[in-house]
Amino acid sequence: MKLEKKNNTLEDLIRIVKKLRSPYGCEWDNKQTHESLIPYLLEESHEVVEAIQSKDYNLLKEELGDLFLHLIFQVDLAEAENRFLLEDVFEGINSKLIKRHPHIFYDKDDPRWKEGNWEESKQKEKKRDSILEGVPISLPALLRSRRIQEKAAMVGFDWDKLDQVLAKVDEEVGELKESIVDKKGIADELGDVLFTVVNLSRHLDINPEQALNDSTNKFMKRFKKIEKELKDKKIDMKSLSLEELDVLWEKNK
Repeated sequence: MKLEKKNNTLEDLIRIVKKLRSPYGCEWDNKQTHESLIPYLLEESHEVVEAIQSKDYNLLKEELGDLFLHLIFQVDLAEAENRFLLEDVFEGINSKLIKRHPHIFYDKDDPRWKEGNWEESKQKEKKRDSILEGVPISLPALLRSRRIQEKAAMVGFDWDKLDQVLAKVDEEVGELKESIVDKKGIADELGDVLFTVVNLSRHLDINPEQALNDSTNKFMKRFKKIEKELKDKKIDMKSLSLEELDVLWEKNK
C-alpha cells in the first residue's frame, strides 16, 4: 500500500502555488497581481495577529500557513516577471540580519565586529534622513505612535523613570482641559494625550492596540448583557435615563 505524500515542506507549497498559477491551473489564481492580492495579504496578517492575541495556537498554525501562501504567491508573481527569485529574498534578509548584528556573527578580532544599533544601521543602509523614517503611515495610529517612540528611545530620547511619564500624562490632560474651556486647539491637545498614554503603555510594556481592543470588547460584552436583559423585560433602552442605565452598567460589571 502506497502512503500518500504529506505535502509538509516549503518546496511542496512552492510546487502547489506554481501548479495553481500554471496555464492549466486555477483561473482565479492566474488573474492575480501583486496589487490585487494586497487586501487578502492584509486580512491574513490581521488574522495571524488575532490568533496570537487569542492564544489559539491551532488557529495560529493555520493562519501562518495562509500567510506563507501569500508570501510565496508574491514571490512567484515576481519570478514570472523576472523581478527577483525566492533565493534573492532569503539572501536579502539573511545578509541584513548578519550585517545588523556583527557582534553576534563575527569574532572580536574580525574588523567587521562591533556592537550595533539596529535602527542606526537601518538608517545608514536605507540612506534615510531621520531615524524615525520607515514606519508605515498605514499602521494603526496607536501602533505607529509606539513604533515612532521606540525608534526615538533607541538613541536615548526617552524618559528614564515611569514617574516622569505619569507626570507628563497629567500635564497633557491638564492642557486638554484648558483647551476645552478655551474652545481652541482641542484636537491637538487630545492627540497629545493619546500620544503620551501610548508612551506610558510602552514603559509598562503593554501593547496599546491590544489593551484598547480588550477594553472595547469588555464594553461590548457588558453592553450586550444590558441589551438582552432589557429586551427580555420588553424595555426600550432609549426610554431609560442615564442614571438608570448606569445602575444596570454597575450591576453587569
